[in-house]
Amino acid sequence: MKVEHIGIAVKNVDSAIKIYEKLLNTKCYKTENVENEHVLTAFFRTGDSKVELLEATSSDSAIAKFINKRGEGLHHIAFEVDNIEQEMKRLENEGFRLLNNRPVKGADNKLVAFIHPKDNHGVLIELCQAAE
Repeated sequence: MKVEHIGIAVKNVDSAIKIYEKLLNTKCYKTENVENEHVLTAFFRTGDSKVELLEATSSDSAIAKFINKRGEGLHHIAFEVDNIEQEMKRLENEGFRLLNNRPVKGADNKLVAFIHPKDNHGVLIELCQAAE
């Protein structure tokens, strides 16, 4: 449907918020701790899309591993879908490797699933659907 958000891995979300508030000329509208993913998030609205900052809250989280391997920077691009389970099946049938067997609860009241970056020229893709 659209690019829902772009996720950026950061070492410290508080200092990153200050930078992105200046860069985007808007205030962070929400922070959220997503315990099941071990991540603290911060969101900015940018037109019809959002920017999500991600800070690891555990040294064994996916964000911590990403930063240790690649440093801070672009982590994923999220696309909004109408029916996440249907889209997961479609993509799997097209040969994409999903990192989730089923959607999981993500930040900002979303159900999310990820597609392996090796299938997308090194870009981690997130599918997201508004949770009911």
